[in-house]
Formats: sequence, structure tokens, C-alpha cells
Amino acid sequence: MNVRDENEYEDLLAEWSDLESGIGVVLRNPDTAQQFVARVLQYDRWMQGLLQRDPDVGLYLLFQLAGHSAVGYSASHALVCAVLCQLMAKELGLLPTERDSLVRAAFTMNVAMTAMQDVLANQTDRPSPEQQDMIRTHAVKAGALLGNLGVQDEKWLAIVSMHHDESLEHVGLNQLTPSQRLTRILKMVDRYAAMISPRMTRAGRTATESARSIMASAANQTDEIAHALVKVVGMCPPGTFVRLDTAEVAVVVKRSSQPNQPLVAIVTNAEGELLRIPRLHATAQAYPGIKQALGSGVVRAPLSHYFILQMSSHMKAEV
Repeated sequence: MNVRDENEYEDLLAEWSDLESGIGVVLRNPDTAQQFVARVLQYDRWMQGLLQRDPDVGLYLLFQLAGHSAVGYSASHALVCAVLCQLMAKELGLLPTERDSLVRAAFTMNVAMTAMQDVLANQTDRPSPEQQDMIRTHAVKAGALLGNLGVQDEKWLAIVSMHHDESLEHVGLNQLTPSQRLTRILKMVDRYAAMISPRMTRAGRTATESARSIMASAANQTDEIAHALVKVVGMCPPGTFVRLDTAEVAVVVKRSSQPNQPLVAIVTNAEGELLRIPRLHATAQAYPGIKQALGSGVVRAPLSHYFILQMSSHMKAEV
């Protein structure tokens, strides 16, 4: 996709923002949302259409959003998880019906605690006993609520109801039912997306830290889910910041065939001074490489994201 100018960038950003807002409305008010199921399916199609235009641009905007704000956390988290599940479904070769169940479960898995999830993201105290009880029971309650709202897809309902079932972590993939395998995918995506998002009590982890944690948790498993997640987003996904071997800071703009060697736009010099014009660099093709991933707050000066995306649209990151 060619981001031609600032207006086109703003239009695209508005589409993603409107999609997130729409998701937030139906999740916060599921009982009063007209045609709840039809609207979730509409948002699913909308997301697919945006991703088909350019997955890297979509990830760039989503990771910038997820890494910079905890406002409306529940809707943002639902959208990030749905996008990651969409990408993983393709990578893992899921059937279209399995993809549908997985992505729609990602959108709606926290429908029974949406308002409280937003509160918790901005809360500095530990969850109260009442909040802990809601956290513990929300998956099963969400499954029941979705059934009452008209969801007839049994896999969708099962995935939502089981998405915090720890017993699934200790069973081989070949021993799980189709719904349980899909649930394992969502559990991993859910955990990864939660790690990278900030809270009032902590900054979000870097994407690399989150990916490594996911890989470590799957070290004794024989399934390919963790590897698929790292492959589809990379160790440093679009929209996240990195420090190069030269001490310059860059923002990742495109994935490459190597998870740890994306195309980046260098935005500061070694002294941390913002460059007037960002400089594209393919880490897979030449020095410098990536030294470390950085948190979302490392670059406080406003960046011209549309200009960065416009430049990157003319360059491939493949090795």
C-alpha cells in the first residue's frame, strides 16, 4: 500500500480508530447493542479488509496505539488479539470456519468484564476481592452471555469459555479437540498482547521481551503456536522501537523473512537527537543490526508517521 500523503494516512488511521471504537461500543453494551452477532461479523470483515490493504501498516498503527495508551484498553486489546489471530490463522493453515471462530472469540472473549478491564488498566491498586472474582469467572460468563446474545457457533462459544483454562497448557496439541487447539492459540495471543500493553502500574514490556517470554513458556511443548506467533509479528513488530548497534534509535516499519531483521526507519542519532528526515535501513541486508528492543516511551518527540510509512512503501524488507 502506498501512503501517498498525510490525508491518506489520517484516513487510514481514522478507519482503524473507528473500528476500535465500534468494537468498544458493542463490548461495553452487549445487551443493548442491536444485532450484536451481526455487528461482530461486520467488524471482522472490516478488519480483514484493512489488513488486506497492508498487514505491516496495520500492525504499525496497532502497536503504536497499544504501546502508547491504556485508554479504552479492552477494545484496543480485543482488536490487537483479533488481528494477531487473523495472521496466525493464515500461518497455521486453519480452515476458514476455524479462522472465523478464533477471530470472533478474540473480539469477544472479555465481553463479560469490558468495563472492569478498562478500570483495571488504569488502576494502581491490586484488584479487590470482587474484581478478582470477576476475573476468575469472566470466561465462563462471557460464553453464556454470548449464547444468550445469539451466537450459535459452538467453537466460538467454547473458545471464549475456555480461554483461561490452565489445564490446556499441559496437554499435547495432538491430544486436544479442535476447539481446544484454537483456544491454545487465543491464550498465547492474549498473553502476548497483554504483555506489550501499558498499565498505570507498569510500562508495557518490549515486544522482544514478550516474544521471548512466550517462546520460553512453550520451550517444553512440541506445538508450533509460539513459533507461528513470532513468525507473523517478528521479534520486533512494525510500530515498535529498537536501538541499533550504532546507538541510533529506529522504529520498525516492515517485517522481513527473518523475525529479528526487519526494515526500520532511523529516527534519532546516537546522541538521541531527533533526525529532521528519518532514514530507512534494511537490517537484514547491512550493518547496523538491532541491539535491543525499546519501550514505547523512548521517543517522546512527535514523529511524522505518515512520512515514515510513505517512504517504506517503496522498499521491501525481504532478505
